[in-house]
Amino acid sequence: MRAATALAAGAALAWAGWIEPRRLVTVRRRLALPRWPAALDGVRVGLATDLHAGAPHAGEAMLERVVDRLNGEAPDAIVLLGDYIDAHPLWGGRIPPQDIARRLGALRAPLGVFAVLGNHDWKQSGDAMWRALRETGIEVLENRAAPASDFYVAGLADLRLRRPDLPATLAGVPPEAPVILLAHDPDVFPFVSDRVALTLSGHLHGGQVAIPVVRRPALPSRYGERYARGHVVEEDRHLYVSSGVGTSGLPLRFLAPPEIVILELGSAAPPSRSRPGQ
Repeated sequence: MRAATALAAGAALAWAGWIEPRRLVTVRRRLALPRWPAALDGVRVGLATDLHAGAPHAGEAMLERVVDRLNGEAPDAIVLLGDYIDAHPLWGGRIPPQDIARRLGALRAPLGVFAVLGNHDWKQSGDAMWRALRETGIEVLENRAAPASDFYVAGLADLRLRRPDLPATLAGVPPEAPVILLAHDPDVFPFVSDRVALTLSGHLHGGQVAIPVVRRPALPSRYGERYARGHVVEEDRHLYVSSGVGTSGLPLRFLAPPEIVILELGSAAPPSRSRPGQ
């Protein structure tokens, strides 16, 4: 019995410490959004987040795989949600911002490639990651929005090390224009208004070891498992959280493999609201 338990534990550790962190899965979802117009039905957005380049399992070969996989899906727009570089005291900065940006600069999408920065980017490199991404032609957004054909992509500043300002971010967006909001940290979601069609976030890695309840202490969120990963709907507002690519802290992943996400966006009629007395 003890031998079987030890064997199972060893196999689980090998999977979590070596095999799963080196996988790369493609998650494809269609989302029906109340604030997404029918004229834009079928727009596809590719998403990658939390690369943590330089950490174990997240070398330049993994960056190339992410880029090749996203380009191979041919989405209309690509969004990058921060933590491109890792800030771990042992392996943080092993890949310079310029090398990371050079790889990501090969991403191609007809409506553009948009990015926000995460807490690791600011902690490890200051604004060097921002400048490196911008020099490759990637649109870096911090408390501002940019047009992508008939909709807008807006980006918030990092919640932990910067100062997100949603009113300023949306100030230049026409009132009728649909908006996709990029926010590295999903803890901003309770404060996002229904003006936004869809919020996209990362940061939490699905806990990395994605066993419900067990993962709770590893999730850097004041809301526990509420925004761990996947599609979240609250009060008719929509959020999608990716578990990302790299690892933070211990280089382990279990039931939360590295992923890119392809979202196909569709329109959905808002729910009917009963009048008082009905």
